[in-house]
Amino acid sequence: MKFTLKHTDTSSCARIGSIETAHGIIETPIFMPVGTIGSVKAINQQQLELHINAEIILGNTYHLYLRPGADVLQEAGGLHQFMNWQRPILTDSGGYQVYSLAEKRKLTEEGAKFQSHIDGSRHLFTPEHVIDIERKIGADIIMAFDECPPYPSTYQYAEKSMHLTHRWLDRCITRMNETEGLYGYEQYLFPILQGSTYKDLRKQSAEFIANKNCDGNAIGGLSVGEPHEMMYETTDLVCQILPKDKPRYLMGVGTPDNILECIALGVDMFDCVMPSRNGRNGMLFTKDGTINIKNKKWEKDFSPVDDELLPTYSKAYLRHLFMAGEMLGPQLASLHNLSFYLWLVRQARIKIADNTFTTWKNSMVQKLKQRI
Repeated sequence: MKFTLKHTDTSSCARIGSIETAHGIIETPIFMPVGTIGSVKAINQQQLELHINAEIILGNTYHLYLRPGADVLQEAGGLHQFMNWQRPILTDSGGYQVYSLAEKRKLTEEGAKFQSHIDGSRHLFTPEHVIDIERKIGADIIMAFDECPPYPSTYQYAEKSMHLTHRWLDRCITRMNETEGLYGYEQYLFPILQGSTYKDLRKQSAEFIANKNCDGNAIGGLSVGEPHEMMYETTDLVCQILPKDKPRYLMGVGTPDNILECIALGVDMFDCVMPSRNGRNGMLFTKDGTINIKNKKWEKDFSPVDDELLPTYSKAYLRHLFMAGEMLGPQLASLHNLSFYLWLVRQARIKIADNTFTTWKNSMVQKLKQRI
């Protein structure tokens, strides 16, 4: 994988770059729509490519392992072939999903034992097993297996968890080095930085994974309930340590203003279920703030939600679809929100290139926080 750093904003740490993979070039900063089980909810692959122009999407190892199964994906020729998507894919390792199954899992040095949320069957994820699964899935960028500590965590728990994640990372790297991709192209491993909200632990973790010299680095364990300011402080701290010549991925973040603030701190890659999940519930992100399309105030508003991103349908029509329980409503709202998120990062790249990012960001953040 080749990461090219093209320009850094003169008034912040915001930067533009590109990541070259076998399935295409990703311009950064970038937002990755979440396609957990090989599908971005309510959006088909043609819309992702032609309307939203998603340059990369995200899948999840835990969910794909349970359904349809790694062997099915291998027989299909990998996830790209299975879902007919020929642009880049990133897979999370499943660490966050194992974290969310706190009552149904047990952590040991070996790995994580858990019960399936689907049928209660028991499984074991070791670092080696996760790498083998991700090899079969065939994503271009794959994440190391980690433990995501809850918020809040005691210092003792966060420290123990961080060291476990580091030991698991060493095993992931070893497994990557002793295996090869199954489909004729390279896969690239990103370690995940942990340490909860403790600055000294985050510093240790950032230094540890930076020294591994992997193709990129991920910041995990944030956006799990901590205040936004704490998330920004942690992100700022670790971005000062992570190498400048490798892409930085902030996992699971977030709102449009979260993304802009973290771009300013030097983050290159983002993912979040928020645009599609909120869209399915009638919450629309726009350039002027957030709209609850179910509100009666839109009943006779025949203007489009956005002249550029969703010009064909009026707010009144979209509200009607939601009130009538018509599935087209959540589909169009999801399409709009994902289009908006991709528009936002494209605009950020333009503003970084001409060194007006900070002024534009500060203005946009105030608008984005408004409820219309």
